Amino acid sequence: MTDAMTLYTAPGFSSLADHIAMLEAGLEFDVAKVDIATKAIEGGGNLADVSPKGYVPALRLGDGEVLTENVAILTWVADQAPDLAPKGRMGRYRLLETLGFIAAEIHKRFPAYLAASDDAQQAIGQQLEHWFRYLADGMKHDYLFGDTFSAADAYLFVMLRSAAQLGFTLPDPLPDYVARIEQRPATQSALQREGIAQ
Repeated sequence: MTDAMTLYTAPGFSSLADHIAMLEAGLEFDVAKVDIATKAIEGGGNLADVSPKGYVPALRLGDGEVLTENVAILTWVADQAPDLAPKGRMGRYRLLETLGFIAAEIHKRFPAYLAASDDAQQAIGQQLEHWFRYLADGMKHDYLFGDTFSAADAYLFVMLRSAAQLGFTLPDPLPDYVARIEQRPATQSALQREGIAQ
């Protein structure tokens, strides 16, 4: 017998992507909210006892195994629900390619941007804007891989939503893309469960 899965998440942080994808996949799991500053888990405990990395996301599986990092968790979710990955013999690799790109070129720049001096912030902002333009130019359908939502869309949605909150102007069609994903039932449910629905 296995216990319920638990997703450790900080409201509004990148772990929101895993939350959305897991709901899209129809998985049953508990949500444990984490205070990023103190690592305290709502209801008791400390994130460092779950994952020595001390940051979200962390997913405790039913057998007690703990999985970390958005790329790994979102790939695992897509393996449980194949509709969340593109089809074909290269589908899983295209998903990994896109998740890796989002993590390396967009996600990693946000902490640096927020901590940077004004001059450095401007340079990092230009790098982010370059990649937003790259994504906008390549988006020919409703979602990254066509007309079907994927685990990578959950990750990109959270990154673009954060960018807009930081004051970045997203090039078309990215604002419509963000709005489309925000209206999905799983996204609405995740936002409500994390207490950040608008």
